[in-house]
Amino acid sequence: MAGSSDRARQAAVALLDGVLGEGQMISALLEDPSGAVAGLEPGDRARAQRLALMVLRHLERAERVLAPHLRKSPPLTVRNVLRLGVVEMLQANAAPHGVVNAAVQITRHGNRTGHMTGLVNAVLRKVGDGAEPGGAAAVLWAKMPPQRLPGWLRKRLVAQYGRPVVDAIERVQMQPPPVDITVKPDVTLTPEELGAHVLPTGSWRLPSGGQISALAGYDAGDWWVQDAAAALPARLLSPAKGTRVLDLCAAPGGKTLQLAAMGAEVTALDISGPRLARLAQNLARTGLQAETVVADALHWQPNSPFPMILLDAPCSATGTIRRHPDLPFLRQETDLVPLIALQSALLDRALALLQPGGILVFCTCSLLPEEGEMQVQAALARHAGRLAVVPVADDGADVDAPLPLVGDLAQCRTSEGGLRLRPDFWGDLGGIDGFYMARLRWNG
Repeated sequence: MAGSSDRARQAAVALLDGVLGEGQMISALLEDPSGAVAGLEPGDRARAQRLALMVLRHLERAERVLAPHLRKSPPLTVRNVLRLGVVEMLQANAAPHGVVNAAVQITRHGNRTGHMTGLVNAVLRKVGDGAEPGGAAAVLWAKMPPQRLPGWLRKRLVAQYGRPVVDAIERVQMQPPPVDITVKPDVTLTPEELGAHVLPTGSWRLPSGGQISALAGYDAGDWWVQDAAAALPARLLSPAKGTRVLDLCAAPGGKTLQLAAMGAEVTALDISGPRLARLAQNLARTGLQAETVVADALHWQPNSPFPMILLDAPCSATGTIRRHPDLPFLRQETDLVPLIALQSALLDRALALLQPGGILVFCTCSLLPEEGEMQVQAALARHAGRLAVVPVADDGADVDAPLPLVGDLAQCRTSEGGLRLRPDFWGDLGGIDGFYMARLRWNG
């Protein structure tokens, strides 16, 4: 019977098959009740996910190590076994003997892979012989640059930000990201109890490793996981207590929780019932209140307009690759056209749901200006004289929405008055997600 580590490795290979062979996101594969991690203990499940993500972050480098040892490409599952073995030995510094043995066992007992056991054994033993410090494989691994973004995306980002910035983004995306949390304002929990570092914007950054749900304050609902960049749009909106706020495209719900914790009367709307169900679970855990509505934002009609709306529009999610390294293998340039059209339609729909004088915060977790700056510029042109950007104060002391733009974030203002965050900001601290956000006033 396979040991715990082998079960996790086997599941990691299956996750890689799902991403690279079937075009599925790891998040969807993890939720599949009959999928690769179904039935695994929490520790094995977490290890399988961690291993699969590590391979995706270093797949290009693993391919370069494997290339001299392969005369022709093996089947995908076998190739993923090899990729996992290489990354474990050279990136995670796992003992070659144990890695090779596990890879051989996975191959021997896999469907239609048993005849490739000898190949897996021979290739990984050769790599393992050079995995010690100073060995050929270790030296090659250390010299290789970080994995590059897909060509279509890299070309666009180089044109927008320059090659040095894109190189810095790729370096950040090479490493597993730290976990950020948003803490309710009325709790007595201290950063020291979690070993957390408080970031300039108020998010807490946790040390790597450990089971999130086992940490102090989780069961009590004192906090929730939310990247520091994703926590800023709600801060930019900053509703007064009792203000009615519509959170459009609300799932997975971190912004809803923030707005509710600020005392707003939140309506959280999303087209996905299962994703809103998870939001409802987090509302229950944190003891916060919000109305949840499963509906298509383009067609839903409230009883009355809202004074404030937060629209986190569906996008390419290219700003979140540091947390979702499967995205570069799944997103295509052709995905952009329908997404950009949907964002434009949702922005106009949000304005139609906003009362005169109301405030809309529009945001996307994309690095592409077509899904950020250009969307706002186009909306300003479509609604000339009725729509205006309300920029963050130059000194960061914005009375309406205190948002400290210190350090790297001081450079994030854009020409039309929005804010552009990049993954390389706070690179020495682990980076942040790439985000665009703008605060708009509707005078229609």
